[in-house]
Amino acid sequence: MKQKRSILIKPLTVVIDLLLINGIIYIISDKEYFNFSFLTYISIFWLFIAYYTKFYNVYRYTHIIKLVSLSLSQFFVFSLAYLSYFSIFKEGLVINNQFVIFISILSVITFFKFLIFFLLKIYRTEGKNYRNIIFFGESNSAKKLETLFHNKNDLGYRFFGFFSDKIYNSEYYLGKIDESFEYIVKNNIDELYCNPSRLNTNQLLKIREFARKNSLEYRLLPESKAIYSKDLVLEYYGTMPILKPKHLPFEKIETHIIKRAFDVFFSLLICIFVLSWMIPILWIIIRIDSRGPLFFKQKRDGLNSEQFYCYKLRSMRTNSQADLISATKNDKRITKVGAFLRKTSLDELPQFINVLFGDMSVVGPRPHINIQTKKYTKEVDNYLIRNSVKPGITGLAQISGYRGEVIKKSDIDNRVRLDIFYIENWSFFLDIKIIIQTFFNVFKKEEKAY
Repeated sequence: MKQKRSILIKPLTVVIDLLLINGIIYIISDKEYFNFSFLTYISIFWLFIAYYTKFYNVYRYTHIIKLVSLSLSQFFVFSLAYLSYFSIFKEGLVINNQFVIFISILSVITFFKFLIFFLLKIYRTEGKNYRNIIFFGESNSAKKLETLFHNKNDLGYRFFGFFSDKIYNSEYYLGKIDESFEYIVKNNIDELYCNPSRLNTNQLLKIREFARKNSLEYRLLPESKAIYSKDLVLEYYGTMPILKPKHLPFEKIETHIIKRAFDVFFSLLICIFVLSWMIPILWIIIRIDSRGPLFFKQKRDGLNSEQFYCYKLRSMRTNSQADLISATKNDKRITKVGAFLRKTSLDELPQFINVLFGDMSVVGPRPHINIQTKKYTKEVDNYLIRNSVKPGITGLAQISGYRGEVIKKSDIDNRVRLDIFYIENWSFFLDIKIIIQTFFNVFKKEEKAY
C-alpha cells in the first residue's frame, strides 16, 4: 500500500499555532486583549509574516540550525507587528501584560515547533512516515545515497536501488532505465533521484515528465561542476547537496487559499452590485429579442477534467449545434442582442455563480466545449495541463488576443502556451492585472469578440 504523504502536517501545524496564540490570549483573561479586533489582527499578521519568512517550510531534511533561523526571523518581524498594534490603536499605551503575552506566545510556539520537529524524527527512526526512493545513475553515487539514508534514518527514506543503462554487478542494481517506470508504479516509489552527469538530456526530460505526470518528487544529485538552473533549489541532506525543482505556484496550498478567498470576495461583489440589477434588465431585453431561456448552460471540462455546467446569458437562438460548433464570425445563430452581449462579454457574467459554486475561478484557462477538448487533446502538446487548475472567466490568453474562434493551428497553440505560462508563473498581482486588462478590453474593438 502506498504511503500517504505528510500533506496534513503543515496545515495542522498552522491551525494548532493559531489555536495556541488565541488560547494564550484567552488565558491572560484581559479585556484589552481578548476582543475580536486584536485576535483578528494578531492571527492575520501571524499568517502573513509566516508566509514571507517561510516559517512553516520545514521538511524532513531541514537542519536544526535552519529551524532556529526560521524561528528568529518569524518572531523578530512578528514582534514589530505586535507592538505596532498598540502604537496604532492604543496610541503607544503600555497595557498590563503587554510583554508577558508576547513572551508567552514566543515560548509556547517555539517549544511546540521544536517538539513536533523532534517527535517526527523519532517517529521516522522507527520506520514510520517513510518515503520510497530509487536512483538513476551509477553504482558509486547510488552507494553514497544509500549510505546517507541508512546513517540518517531519521530522514525517513527507504532506498530501493538504482537504474542505469550500464549493467552493474551490485545488489542495488535494478535494471535499465526503460525498465524503471513499470517498477516505480509497482513498488509505490515516492521520489526519483538522478545523477545528471550519467544521463543524457532526453533521459532526464523523460524521467522528469514521468515524475510530473505521476505526482512524484524529482531530485538531482549534482557534481561540483554542475550548473544550477534558475528553476532548481539547492538543499543539503546532511553534507550532501541535492537539487530539487522549485514548487510551482499551484503546488502550494497557500496559493489555493488566497485564490479561493479572492474568487469568493470578488464574485460576491459582482453578484450583489452588478448581477442583482443587471440580470432582470437583460432578461427583458433578451426575451423581447428572441424566444428561449435567459441562461444557456453547457458541460465543460473543469479541474482535473471533471465535468460541470458552465452558465452564460443566452446569445444565440436555440439550436441543436450548440454542443458541436462554437461561435464563428457572422454566425447566423447569434441574435442581435446576443451580438452585443458577446462583444462586451456580458454573456459571461453568470459564470460568477460558477465561481461561487467552486467550479471556476475568476482568472484561469478558458474552458472549451467538450468536442474541442477531445480534438485538442490529440493535436496539441501538453493541452491537458490546463485542467490542472480551475478554468477561468478570463485568462492570460484572452487578454493577449487569443479568444473566441480558433481559425488556425497557431491560435490554439498560443492559447495553450499562455495558459501553461499562467499556471507556472501565477501570482496574485498577475490575476489583478488580467482582471484590469479584461475590463479595458471591453471598450476596445477586439477582432475576435463575436
